[in-house]
Amino acid sequence: MICSMTSFSRRESRDELGELVCELRSVNHRYLELFVRLPEELRALEPLVRERVAARLGRGKVDCLFRFVPSKSATAGVAVNQRFAQQIIDAAGEVGRLLHESVPPRAMEILRWPGVLETEEVDLTPVHQKAAELLDETLDGLIDSRRREGGRLAELISQRCGAMREEVTKVKQLMPQLLVSLRDRLRARLAELTTELDEGRIEQEMVLLTQRLDVDEEMDRLQTHLDEVEAVLARDEPVGRRLDFLMQELNREANTLGSKSNDVEMTRVSVELKVLIEQMREQIQNIE
Repeated sequence: MICSMTSFSRRESRDELGELVCELRSVNHRYLELFVRLPEELRALEPLVRERVAARLGRGKVDCLFRFVPSKSATAGVAVNQRFAQQIIDAAGEVGRLLHESVPPRAMEILRWPGVLETEEVDLTPVHQKAAELLDETLDGLIDSRRREGGRLAELISQRCGAMREEVTKVKQLMPQLLVSLRDRLRARLAELTTELDEGRIEQEMVLLTQRLDVDEEMDRLQTHLDEVEAVLARDEPVGRRLDFLMQELNREANTLGSKSNDVEMTRVSVELKVLIEQMREQIQNIE
């Protein structure tokens, strides 16, 4: 099943560790381009995030955002380095005796000294594990959304393939009548000439003209390309580049039909085919 490159997924978790949110947003792009924004507590997870996203997505510009609000119980506390604080108090006492002063240092003055207050280490391993699980869940949601959107795109493309087949059928039905009409018009114009014409040469010229205007080969190739488009839509792999190439081939055949056209209806069919191809191309830009 084909996948769209345009999608969004969001998952969140609230527990004793705190509030954790993961968001993934993707849009169309020629290759896989990933932008990761992580809070300081999850900075070490960036290689894992890139690895897991690259393992599951083939193309697209992807923004990955994590937000983390720790719970009060998980917030790092502070502790007093009692040994260092005592050293400061003792040093202050010695300086006081040298100055013949007996004023002890104030508590806040001691706390301002660098190193007196120490931040307790917080084990972030559980948070990292939860973030990895949340990333997998968010990726699942993103891929499901891309597949649903891809299914809708495949349906639209298939409908336009059907419309193109109808136009090809019209061309094949019109061609015999158009060639007969062309021969009649040519003979009528030649009949107006007063000079005697070589009948064999006239037939040769009419055969050459008919060959130049014949589009059966182009229509056969166009139908073959349409068959390939519908076969590619059924594949369970990234097919965006292949479909884009097929659109180029379809457009080439439609242009050839337009260049050979000498009839209003044929010209209309050529224009309609180009419109349908352009509509498919716009949709294919979003396919992975």
